Amino acid sequence: MQKAGFSAARLRRLSSTLQDYVDRGELVGAVAMVHRKGEEAYAEAIGWQDQEARLPVRRDTLFRIMSMTKPITAAAALLLVEEGKIRLHDPVDAWLPELANRVVLRKPHGEPDDVVPASRPITLHDLLTSRIGIGWEDHRLQADVMKLLPAPVAKQLGVLDADEQLDPDAWMKRLGELPLVVQPGTRFLYHIAHEVLGVLIARVSGQPLDAFFRERIFGPLGMKDTSFTISPEKQSRLSVAYAPKAGGGLVELDRPESTEWANAPVFLSGGAGLLSTADDYQRFGRMLLGLGELDGVRLLSRKSVEAMITDHFTPEQRALPFFDETDYDGSPMWTNKGYGYGVSVRTKQIGIGPSAGSFFWPGALGSTWIADPREELMATLLIQRSGAQLPKNSLIAYDFWTMIYQAIND
Repeated sequence: MQKAGFSAARLRRLSSTLQDYVDRGELVGAVAMVHRKGEEAYAEAIGWQDQEARLPVRRDTLFRIMSMTKPITAAAALLLVEEGKIRLHDPVDAWLPELANRVVLRKPHGEPDDVVPASRPITLHDLLTSRIGIGWEDHRLQADVMKLLPAPVAKQLGVLDADEQLDPDAWMKRLGELPLVVQPGTRFLYHIAHEVLGVLIARVSGQPLDAFFRERIFGPLGMKDTSFTISPEKQSRLSVAYAPKAGGGLVELDRPESTEWANAPVFLSGGAGLLSTADDYQRFGRMLLGLGELDGVRLLSRKSVEAMITDHFTPEQRALPFFDETDYDGSPMWTNKGYGYGVSVRTKQIGIGPSAGSFFWPGALGSTWIADPREELMATLLIQRSGAQLPKNSLIAYDFWTMIYQAIND
């Protein structure tokens, strides 16, 4: 039996693989969905939404998607580019004066007062590619940068000394007090650029970030369960979040009845703040797979999506490490992939997995997705286990992709 070009028998191996992860205690629960050639080929909920309460996970369970927020924020910025409200390569100083006239550390591990002038202003293109000159990495200002993580994201990442209650203006002021680590445009430094993007979108559009997302992306695409804050009537659908416990097992990070996502955050995190469901994220990814269009709704132009899913790194930038992260074959982080706008772009297929040209970006609680234009495929895996997005901690994403691709039968 075949559906959407998949062998049904082979695709059932995905269910067995996910069940094995749950049975051995590496995961509590998972929701997985696969579309191919415009058709839903697979949808399965396996395990628990709340292990202690023995509450099964369901297709409509809500998950903290963390950095899977970033591609949505990038798409939102491109909407403003298409309207002529901001240009990709213009300086952002007019909207983000806190980032004007930057100075840069002479050496990334040098003293904070040993600085040189920035070679040029920061642009929207720099923000979209996480090359603004400051962000997460091994450098002198890493501790200061981590303190800028907003609530409710900070606690999920174990950052307990974050300045969580800064509003966007105060947050930008604090960021502006720090020098850049490297010159703008020269190196990928993670996360901070997408938080800045959220502030930029709000200032350019004149709307709060949540309102802009709701009116311009979630509403048109029918993403009815994606938001920065969980409403009381949906709170019981939120999965418990877990982290590995020393000595084995899992410990709870966040529960639905006491979740910080129940309170409107002071700072809306364009880098990691959204809640969503597998159905909703499939709709967003399928829009990108459709080069900006889904079910007759045109959200972005084809050319905007092409820019979003193009690898913008230079060969020299791909040679730079990102902490000690490696790919699933053990190669350095950027050997077989680059970075577009909010998404990583496969430049080479690894094993039985996504084709060259595929794009994705995972979340810190293990959730991931893949959009593969060559195979006309979009797949989402939502879980809630801290650190499981990294191959050194878990091979869940690798196994998820392998079980999907081995089932292709046309």
